[in-house]
Amino acid sequence: MITVQNTIDATIDKVWEFWTQPEHIKNWSFASAEWHTPYAENDLREGGKFKSTMAAKDGSMSFDFGGEYTLVEKNKAIEYVMEDGRKVEITFTETPDGVEIIQSFDPETENSDEMQKGGWNSILDNFKSYVEQN
Repeated sequence: MITVQNTIDATIDKVWEFWTQPEHIKNWSFASAEWHTPYAENDLREGGKFKSTMAAKDGSMSFDFGGEYTLVEKNKAIEYVMEDGRKVEITFTETPDGVEIIQSFDPETENSDEMQKGGWNSILDNFKSYVEQN
């Protein structure tokens, strides 16, 4: 598994809401400024499914990212299986500095582990900026 983490200067309730609500997901779930997420849906429950579309702003490419939840513990943990069978585990922990998010995921085989870690780190950095500025 590859692990990325960041600490968000916000309350656990705000972090959870911004992580799980589609209207917020659309504002942070992409790796760089050239991309955006024009569509997101989220059925946040064990057995529920989620899907978002990440797209290049210039319209040159897009892809869907989705899966099914296997664990949902409000304000604590989320686990899911992506459509390609890879697993993801996310924990949310309150600390004196804010909420620490640790996200671990099974790597895919098309891109290097370093590239994947960089992409997921960028998305987590976008999340931090979005939450702290709103």
